[in-house]
Amino acid sequence: MHELSIAYNLVEIAHEAARSAGALRVNAVHLRLGALSGVVEDALRFSFPIAAVGTLVEGAALVIEPVAVQIYCDHCATSHTLTPPFVFRCPVCEQPVTRLLHGRELQIESIEIEETETELDRGVYATAHS
Repeated sequence: MHELSIAYNLVEIAHEAARSAGALRVNAVHLRLGALSGVVEDALRFSFPIAAVGTLVEGAALVIEPVAVQIYCDHCATSHTLTPPFVFRCPVCEQPVTRLLHGRELQIESIEIEETETELDRGVYATAHS
């Protein structure tokens, strides 16, 4: 199951980003996942909390945005979104399609972090200036 190694990589990236920002923890990792990425979404969802144990990512949500397969037909100069089963022919002219615009994504879109408290948040500023 290569999804576990992918989960470990996602956790490592999110943990390092949070640590670099001085964050307390990661609240969510937002991921774009293409239909042709070769990643089984359920297996990734199962693996993510396992990979996150003992890191700043532990307890974070994995938010997955599915990315549909989109092709471009050079013959009739149109783009189309495909649905399974994927047939890589233009639905307009039925010519074979060689350009895949979207569908292979495995991309971290954003990482939500919980930032550390500032002195203002803790009331230090109000106390010092009263």
